[in-house]
Amino acid sequence: MQQGYVKVAVSTPDLKVADCMYNAEKIVDKALELAKKDVRLVVFPELSITGYSCGDLFMQEMIKIGIEEAIQYIVRETKETDIVLVVGMPLEHCGCLYNTAVVVGGGEILGIVPKSAIPNYGEVYEARYFTSGANMPNGKHEFDWGQEVDFGRKLLFREYGMPEFVFGIEICEDLWQPTAPSSELAAAGANVILNLSATNELVGKAAYRRELVKSQSSKTVSIYLYADAGEGESTTDLVFAGHNMIYENGTLIGECKPFSKETDVITEIDIHRINSERRRMTSLVSYPHSGAEQGYKVIDVYTGQYGTTKLTRKYEKMPFVPANKGDRKEHCNEVFNIQAAGLKKRLKHTGCQNAVIGLSGGLDSTLALLVTVRAFDLLGLDRKGIHSITMPCFGTTDRTYENAVNLAKELGTTFREIDIKESVTKHFIDIGHDSNVHDVTYENAQARERTQVLMDIANQVNGMVIGTGDMSELALGWATYNGDHMSMYGVNASVPKTLVRFLVQHFADNVKEENLKEVLYDVLDTPVSPELLPPKEGKIAQKTEDIVGPYELHDFFLYYSIRYGYTPTKIFRMAVSTFEGEYDKETIFKWMEIFYKRFFTQQYKRSCLPDGPKVGSVSLSPRGDWRMPSDASDAMWREELDYIREGFL
Repeated sequence: MQQGYVKVAVSTPDLKVADCMYNAEKIVDKALELAKKDVRLVVFPELSITGYSCGDLFMQEMIKIGIEEAIQYIVRETKETDIVLVVGMPLEHCGCLYNTAVVVGGGEILGIVPKSAIPNYGEVYEARYFTSGANMPNGKHEFDWGQEVDFGRKLLFREYGMPEFVFGIEICEDLWQPTAPSSELAAAGANVILNLSATNELVGKAAYRRELVKSQSSKTVSIYLYADAGEGESTTDLVFAGHNMIYENGTLIGECKPFSKETDVITEIDIHRINSERRRMTSLVSYPHSGAEQGYKVIDVYTGQYGTTKLTRKYEKMPFVPANKGDRKEHCNEVFNIQAAGLKKRLKHTGCQNAVIGLSGGLDSTLALLVTVRAFDLLGLDRKGIHSITMPCFGTTDRTYENAVNLAKELGTTFREIDIKESVTKHFIDIGHDSNVHDVTYENAQARERTQVLMDIANQVNGMVIGTGDMSELALGWATYNGDHMSMYGVNASVPKTLVRFLVQHFADNVKEENLKEVLYDVLDTPVSPELLPPKEGKIAQKTEDIVGPYELHDFFLYYSIRYGYTPTKIFRMAVSTFEGEYDKETIFKWMEIFYKRFFTQQYKRSCLPDGPKVGSVSLSPRGDWRMPSDASDAMWREELDYIREGFL
C-alpha cells in the first residue's frame, strides 16, 4: 500500500441459482486465489450468494437458511487472509427483505449496506421482494447466531493502515438515479466507490453502462469498482454477461468486456491520485474520513500487511498524447483549434493584421506558423501579413534553412532572410567576448539578437511577434531569458514537446499539398536542436535531448509532478515500470535529477511568461495553473532523490 497504491479486484465467480453453499465456496475459492496475488479488496456482484435471478425463491425459508450458512462459511474460511470481501446477499431485517452488500474481513462481518433504488419496470421487478433502504437511519442488525453488525446506507469503510483510503458502497440501480448514493458518499469522504451489480445484457447496453460508470467516477472524483453478474445467472428470460470495470476519475484502468472468458479485473488503484485531484478541485465539498456531519459512520477495516504493493499497472509513456489513434486525431484537432482561436482573438482585439514569426525549420516554430496560418484564415486575413523570418547564424544547417524557406513559401506567407552573423560578431566585440569560446554567452547572444530582430520588425509592420517555445522547454528552463523566451503571444506555451510532434505529424498526414507534406515530414525527421553551435560536417552538432535528456521522460515527470503532485519516488517507480526495456533505472534517475534541478532553478523564466492559451490539464502559466515562488527551496525534493539513489539504484 506504499505511495497510495492498493491492489483490488472485481470478480464474477461461477454460481448456481439458489445454491447458496456452492456459491459461497466459489466466492471463498476466488478470495483465497486473489489473496495470494496480494489483492486487498475484492468486490463480487449483486446477490452473489444466492444469484440475482432467484425470483420468488427469495421468499423461501430454505433460502434464508442457506444464506446464513453461506455467509458464516465465507467469514470463517477467509479469516486468515489479508483481504476484504464485499459480497451481495438478501437479508431479512426488522421483518423486511433487503438487497444488501456485506463487507467481510478479518473473520467478521464489518458492515452491511442496503440497496436504495429498487427497480420495478421493464424486465426487472425487485419491488416484489425487496424494501428500499434509502431512508433508513444507520442501525444494527443482529444475526441469529448472535453477532451484531452495523447496518445502513450511510456507512463508510476506512483502511486502518491507509486512513486516506475510504470506500463506500452502492448497489446496481442506485447508480442509475439522478442523485446516486455515490455522490453523497464522495461528499462524505469516500474516494473509492464499490458497485455490486446485476444488469442483464441488451444490445447497446454495454456502451451505456460504460459511459454511466465513467461519468460517475468523473463527477465524484473517485475510483469506481463495478462488479457485474455473469453467465451463471438464469437465462429463463434474461442474459447476464459479467461486464466488470474499474474507472479512476473517469479513466478506464481495467475491464472484462461482456461475455469474456476471464471475469476478474485485477489492478492497483491510486488513492493519492484521487486525493490530489480533490485537493485541487475545491468545488467538491468533502469531509474526508469523517462524514459525521452528514450522518455517516466510519468503520475501520484491516488488511493486515502494509508493505509495498508490487506495481503491475502500466502507464502511458506519453501522458499528454492519447494512445488510441482515433482519440489522438480528435485531440490534435482540438488542441490546434484552441491555439488558433486564442491567437485569432488576440489579433482581432489588437487590430493587428500582421504577425511576425522566427522560423528555424524546427518543430516548435513550424507548429507556431501552422497555428498562425489557421488564425489568419479564420479572420479572413491575407497570409502575406504573416512575416516568416529566418535568421541563419553560426549553427544553422542547410537542412533546417531550406525547410524554413520552403515552409514559409508553401504556406503563402511573406518570407524574409536576415543573416545575423555580422551583428552577433559585432556584439561579441562590443562586450569583449571571444567568439571562439562557445559558452552560454555565445549561444544566448544569438537567441537574443533574433528576438530583437523580430520585435523591431513587428514595430515596422505594426504586427505581433508570435512565440514558438513549448511547455517542456519552459519546464526545464531551456529558453534564453528575454530571447526565445519572449514574444507578444505564445501559442505553444502549454503544449509539451511530445505533443508538438504529434500535432505537426497530424497536420502533415492530412494536408493535400504534396510539397508542403514533404517539407513537414522532413521537419519531423530532423533532430531537436537550438542550432547555436557550429555544425559538424554540415550536420547538427547540438542535439537537445543529448544535453537535457529525452523529452518523453521529461514530459512524463512533468505530467505526474504537476498534475498530481506525486513525489519523486512514486514517479520514479512509475517510470521504471512504464519504460521497462527502454531505459534502465540509472538512466531514468539521471534525467529525473536534471528535471527537478532545472524545474526549481528556472521558475523565474516562467514567472514572466507572455500570454498564451491553455490547451490541456497542465499549464505553467503564472496567471493560471502554476503560481510558484521563483526562489522556492528544492531541499525536500533533493532529499527524496537521495533516498532513491541509496535505496533503488
